[in-house]
Amino acid sequence: METATRLLRLLALLHTRPSWTAPELADRLGVTTRTVRRDIARLRRLDHPVQASPGPHGGYQLGRGPELPPLVLDDHEALAAVVGLRFATAGTGVGLAEAALSALTKLERVLPEHLAERLQDVQAATVSVGFGAGVSTDPDHLLVLAQACRRRERLRLMYCDREGNRSLRHLEPLRLVHAHWRWYLVAFDLDRDAWRTFRVDRASAPLATGVRSHDRELPDPVELVRSAVTVSPYEIQATVRLHLPLAEAEQTQAVRFGVLEADGDTTLLRAGASDAGWLVRFLVGLPCRVEVLDPTSVRDAFRAHVERLVGAVPA
Repeated sequence: METATRLLRLLALLHTRPSWTAPELADRLGVTTRTVRRDIARLRRLDHPVQASPGPHGGYQLGRGPELPPLVLDDHEALAAVVGLRFATAGTGVGLAEAALSALTKLERVLPEHLAERLQDVQAATVSVGFGAGVSTDPDHLLVLAQACRRRERLRLMYCDREGNRSLRHLEPLRLVHAHWRWYLVAFDLDRDAWRTFRVDRASAPLATGVRSHDRELPDPVELVRSAVTVSPYEIQATVRLHLPLAEAEQTQAVRFGVLEADGDTTLLRAGASDAGWLVRFLVGLPCRVEVLDPTSVRDAFRAHVERLVGAVPA
């Protein structure tokens, strides 16, 4: 094996695991441990931050350098990277489209022919379905919020609500959730003493304060966002019993348009809508027996719709 090829293979192996011993690398490359040590020295001369840990449990690992090192990807990794970058350039709600397009161009230019053909197959056979156009989100804001979530550090930011009112919020962030082509921050609002969800595209000037968040009982961030997106914004809010166990109900469209909760052998669905007719048509399409519990207006509309359907069937 030529030295250049072996160095690329060595670099690829170092990317795949936190640590490798010299004998392990030698076995994978089909060389001696002495050759491995020489190749490690060559990589270091090429400014790759290869570190070594002494002792019986030590080994070689890639450290953090001043620049991104070259990546060596296998076929599946390369395809996953290209497909992911294509989604990032297609308006998925993150303001990284230009950077994603640049990275995508570089990757596609060097894809081997057999991978390029497989990528064309994927593109021809897939279509993206969303809930609307993605809303551009400042990637710098996402980074500040993500770091504060990870560090459990308080934030303050300016927020514009649905009515266009701007206010300064003091928050203890929990998690970022990506849903319906938007990013949401789940955080404890210190001024309102309650857990809230915030659309990141409506936030500005986020600043970490350096103050640690209090220890408190944590909610399910996904359920909070799901409720905020599918129930709370709507004038009509219905509670419906689905005669399916929760695990089966989660396999239906109901999971995308409401909040599900186990209730014995059945499942309660809380869903919102601006139009009762739309909600009724959605409920009729679910693959199970449906029982509208409230409000009365939706229950009556559901009964009338079913009666019309039954009346339309010839005897």
